[in-house]
Amino acid sequence: MSTLPRAGAGERLMFIDLLKAVGSQMIVLHHLAFYGPMSDWTHRLAPELVAWFSQDARMAVQVFLVVAGFLAARSLAPGGVPRTAPFLPQLGQRYLRTALPYIASLLVAMLCTELARRWMVHSSLSAPPGLWQFVSHALLLHTLLDVDSLSAGVWYVAIDFQLYALLLGLLWLARRQPAATAWVHALVAVVVAASLLHFNRDSEWDSWALYFFGAYGLGALTYWTTHSDDAWRQGRWLLGALVALTLAALAIDFRERIALALAVCLALACAQRQGWLFTWPRSGVVAYLSRISYAVFLLNFPIALVVNAWFTRFGAATTEAQTAGVLLAWLACNVAGALFHHGVEQPL
Repeated sequence: MSTLPRAGAGERLMFIDLLKAVGSQMIVLHHLAFYGPMSDWTHRLAPELVAWFSQDARMAVQVFLVVAGFLAARSLAPGGVPRTAPFLPQLGQRYLRTALPYIASLLVAMLCTELARRWMVHSSLSAPPGLWQFVSHALLLHTLLDVDSLSAGVWYVAIDFQLYALLLGLLWLARRQPAATAWVHALVAVVVAASLLHFNRDSEWDSWALYFFGAYGLGALTYWTTHSDDAWRQGRWLLGALVALTLAALAIDFRERIALALAVCLALACAQRQGWLFTWPRSGVVAYLSRISYAVFLLNFPIALVVNAWFTRFGAATTEAQTAGVLLAWLACNVAGALFHHGVEQPL
């Protein structure tokens, strides 16, 4: 019998709450530092900090990739055994859960862009969208079709859906074999290796799931090899092999994003084995920020765009005033995300 604590149906994974809460805030701050004229003023006040948020904070995406793989494995194949539900209905449910709030956020983004256009002229403002541009976004095909983005960061939503579909396809293939669990591990590990050693080294693939599957698959395999004492006894050699593979891939072509993904996987493995995946940190604020993280992710750019435009048109042209605008935009992104979560995401 496993000595690990088990999460009930309504129990939160507190350590994952922390990762999601911090990761979503890093993405908001990255967008605030990278887009819009206010950050140019703030750069004068704290150049190194703004430069870090502008360039390095975006690596929080790797945290989301690993966590998404971990949670997908927990949902689709608890214990490493694929669920018997049909492939297409599972994929359709995933699309609806992901795409309905996402499509609603695109409508908000288009309205915000038009409002911002009244107050400023800036390169961060996208051109008025056409019907095909909107449809390709709604179908999560815009990255594959090289369609101009309607909002910053929405490429991740399409990639996340691709990754889920790829993992679901691998599980479907594995469950048709006699030793399904072993096949699950083998198939996912092979695609992880292909991603780390080939696809992730070529930016031409960055519109496809294979580019990102190294981090996503590592998250999935981390769950399967650590979720119980039996799984750990049988699978720790696999986790060790994956760590060695990742280190070898980094030796061949060092990528900070992959190093971060490996670090997150090891942290999740420790959290799962030690039990504090479910118990730390006990914080209502962290839990709430985690719950609204998807809504904040979807809305932060258009909301920040409007605040940038307002301060450009009406705010004082001083470092202090524009930096206050950045802080106000950060707060506004979280408030708007909370309202969207309760008013749109949850009902949908």
